[in-house]
Amino acid sequence: MMTHISQRVQSLAVSATLAMSQRSAELKARGVDVINLSVGEPDFNTPEHIKEAAKRAIDENYSFYTPVAGYMSLRKAIAAKLKDENGLDYAPEQIVVSNGAKQALCNVILATVNPGDEVIIPMPAWVSYVEMVKLAEGVPVPVVATIEQDFKVTPEMLEGAITPKTRMVMLCSPSNPTGSVYSRDELKALADVLAKYPDILVLADEIYEHILFTGSFTSMASFPEIADRTIVINGVSKAYAMTGWRVGYCAAPLWLAKAVTKLQGQYSSNCSSIAQKAAEAAYTGSQECVEEMRLAFERRRDLVVELARQIPRLQVNYPQGAFYLFPEVSAYIGKTTPDGKAITSSGDLAMYLLETGHVATVDGAAFGVEGYIRLSYATSDDNIREAMRRIADALSKLK
Repeated sequence: MMTHISQRVQSLAVSATLAMSQRSAELKARGVDVINLSVGEPDFNTPEHIKEAAKRAIDENYSFYTPVAGYMSLRKAIAAKLKDENGLDYAPEQIVVSNGAKQALCNVILATVNPGDEVIIPMPAWVSYVEMVKLAEGVPVPVVATIEQDFKVTPEMLEGAITPKTRMVMLCSPSNPTGSVYSRDELKALADVLAKYPDILVLADEIYEHILFTGSFTSMASFPEIADRTIVINGVSKAYAMTGWRVGYCAAPLWLAKAVTKLQGQYSSNCSSIAQKAAEAAYTGSQECVEEMRLAFERRRDLVVELARQIPRLQVNYPQGAFYLFPEVSAYIGKTTPDGKAITSSGDLAMYLLETGHVATVDGAAFGVEGYIRLSYATSDDNIREAMRRIADALSKLK
């Protein structure tokens, strides 16, 4: 019956992170002790004051449709956050609340990219960027930065990828999957390039903003020369341990916010009314929980880097944000497993680590680059230690 599935859907790849997580869950269901480092999800519980706000919302009957773009009180809270934390001036009408930052990203792409439009995506990049562009019938244009560059594209690399068909540039800092963070000077250099091309939109995925281990965060929208065509994507999932609540947003020029609202109104309407009230409490309440989790992630970053650097021929950078390590593993490609299977790709290596070492990682090819794997250290210190021990042991057995 595949003939009844649209070409649009047939052309999409399955999310590699979700696929590996599912495979890990299947092994666990069979009784295998798997440590899952494949999922980009904080292991903390949602802070109590946020959960209490959701309970109050239920008791106070916030159980009806909300405006498509979200409750005005939440949009005002987001606008205040953007002003106070980022120095950005957005009216509540310029903010559209969606079912997670993933929908916010897809909304903007679908609302702005026409068939044949090119979208520049610095690589490595989150697995869904390319697929979202393909869904809009756009053309993904990868620009690959290696570990030697700390996975960050230069202004020259960016400008070299721009053509008359370029419609958008996507940027994620702190980065999924590498944890790399562009400094203010580095972002300014990219903004200076984009300032010369007034028809190019800038889609800034800033969902890991608060999981930062160096300096202060700089939003791409803070540069006046491109501010009027920069769209900020953010949400509560990572900073407040609220992945399952599904609340994200875009902050955009008014013309685009209206278009996104029109689009969302036709295929999902508002996100959960209860989750919105919880998100409002996240933005307006105490931020101590954010700092507590950030400190834990920083400690884990130091631990996982220390352990990874003890594994022979594993190359790692020193991530400055998010909760990922993206080691270069090409030295192990071409080797053979103890039972005689050839490791011909980083995907083979990731599967070997799962089936032999019982550690779930994600193949770097899913993020646009072969020869790497992604580890999420959003788990306990004990899990990190044991997972890295298992990885070291499994790699040492390759011939």
